[in-house]
This record gives sequence, structure tokens and C-alpha cells, in this order.
Amino acid sequence: MPKSISGRLCGCLLLFTLIASTSFAQKARDRVQFGKSLRIEAGEEASELTCILCSIYLRGAAAGDVTAIGGSVYLDSGAAAGGDVVALGGDVRAQSGVAIGGDVTAIGGAVRRQPGTQIGGETTALEGRAWIFLIFGLPFVLLGLFVALVVWLVRYLVRPTPAPVTQIPSGWDQRRTGT
Repeated sequence: MPKSISGRLCGCLLLFTLIASTSFAQKARDRVQFGKSLRIEAGEEASELTCILCSIYLRGAAAGDVTAIGGSVYLDSGAAAGGDVVALGGDVRAQSGVAIGGDVTAIGGAVRRQPGTQIGGETTALEGRAWIFLIFGLPFVLLGLFVALVVWLVRYLVRPTPAPVTQIPSGWDQRRTGT
């Protein structure tokens, strides 16, 4: 009986894995890089671009969003992004002749665009590295302070109470030393 249950469980896991992999295969044009710059050359197309701890160099077309976390986004002349362009901890630089269908956002960096850049949405730039600390660092500092407060309160509330001091009988020192 246990072999039958484990066999069914393995079969269900295999089926789930196949279904999940086919759903990810539908977005095969999505490009994700970690630690190495992502380059889309002229004439090349992609749907979504995500780069973590690296920069994106777009000369071709991206149908969806272009996101760089810990890096910058560089859009050369003739590049097109159908969705939003976001750089977290870096700049967004767009040359003349670039078309962006959505918003352009740079947090901890600047948005630099030349005349002739078409942006379909809003442009937002929170320049300066202090924004990165305020958005990501400050919550961790506050969480650390809250944990320290809870630890202090627990230690304060469960600390042992000292035993009451009783009066020392007279002659105690003499009995102890034997004199």
C-alpha cells in the first residue's frame, strides 16, 4: 500500500513539473540575467528583460517591461520598449529615436533622455543613493529595533527575582572560620 501512495505522489509531482515547464516555455523570449550585462542587439526581439546586479543594453525591441535591479538601462537610437523601463540603483539613459510605451522610473539614479525620445507614460527619478537605503535598508533597521525591543521585554519580564535576604545570625563568621 505505501508503494502505491508514493508512486501516485511521484506521478503527480511529475505531472505538475511538466505543466509548470510548459507554462514557462510560453514566455521563451523572456530574458533574465544575473551578474552579467544583458544585450539585445538591433533587429533582435525579446518580450520581458530583467537583469539583477547588471545593466541592460537595448538596441533592438522589447515587447514588455525592461527592469534592471542594481544596474542601469541603456537604450540606443532605434530601440523600442513596449512596457515600463525601470532601473533600481542605476540610471535610465535613452538616446534620440527611442520609443517607450510605458513609464520610465529610476530609483537611486537619474533618467537621462535626449530630445526625440518618445515616452508613453510618466517619468520618475528619485536621484541619489539615499533612496535605496530608505526603501530597502530602513525597514530592516526598524525590524531589528523591534526585535531588540521584544528580546529586552522578554528578558525583563522573565528575569529571576532575587531571593529575599535574611538576617545573618550572630557569630556566623566565627563558626565559619573556626575561631
